[in-house]
Amino acid sequence: MRPAPLLPAGLSELKDRYDVLLCDVWGVIHNGRESFPEACAALARWNAEVGPVVLISNAPRPASDVLSQLEQLKVPQESWAAFVTSGDATRALLAERAPGPVWTVGPVRDGPLYDGLGLAFADAEDAAFISMTGLYDDETETPEDYRERLQVAADRKLPLICANPDRVVQRGDKLIYCAGALADLYETLGGQVLMAGKPYAPIYDLALTEAERLLGRPADRSRVLCIGDGVITDVLGAENQKLDCLFIAKGIHGLKAMGPDGRLHAPAVEALLAAEGTTAAFAMGDLVW
Repeated sequence: MRPAPLLPAGLSELKDRYDVLLCDVWGVIHNGRESFPEACAALARWNAEVGPVVLISNAPRPASDVLSQLEQLKVPQESWAAFVTSGDATRALLAERAPGPVWTVGPVRDGPLYDGLGLAFADAEDAAFISMTGLYDDETETPEDYRERLQVAADRKLPLICANPDRVVQRGDKLIYCAGALADLYETLGGQVLMAGKPYAPIYDLALTEAERLLGRPADRSRVLCIGDGVITDVLGAENQKLDCLFIAKGIHGLKAMGPDGRLHAPAVEALLAAEGTTAAFAMGDLVW
């Protein structure tokens, strides 16, 4: 039986055990509408006093294109030292298949993912593969709106590259479907899916390369702590990489892991993790120092 997560009161209790943080973004330090000041302050303090914080996000765009969102949400630059995204990791998969043509599924804002890759674009009937960053309109659509179009692609045996493995994300007080939910549907239709973001290895390779650059030496993996609120992305990804994880239990799970007293409820935390066949070294409701 796996050990239950320890429940530290704050990140400060872990500062002697780890040198590097690989920290999720959406759900941990902001909710898409506003940043979480206590979480940002905790990361800033770690970054200044302990070691580098590398933000590791399943955003489907290159990190350079997501920085403006962090600025708009007032995430202080002091709270992180490097930033890698699923978009960064996915560009290698796309480049291998240039010039395509590719059928792209996702909003116009994700266009920078394809910059400079030399890809041609087509529809589902003429493409050689699919690249998916999300729903065209994630405020009104659901994966079921795509079933018919995805069936055409699945029947043609087109591989699908999913640039954001997240199934849902919190935007304000709503849960919004992400590309991972469409990828799940595509698999049920018989399609092949490829991913490079969390929980898959390529994004961790990028993050650890950044950590080693900042440290100026190889990273001791036993002293790297992952932080995230997604069980099947952040927690499972850390476990697959044999890295310790701090599970932020509120995030996309809301109050499911909280007791009537407003505190983290250990059995509920264990149940959330066990439901996906994984566990974490630590758990907190929200990220605080």
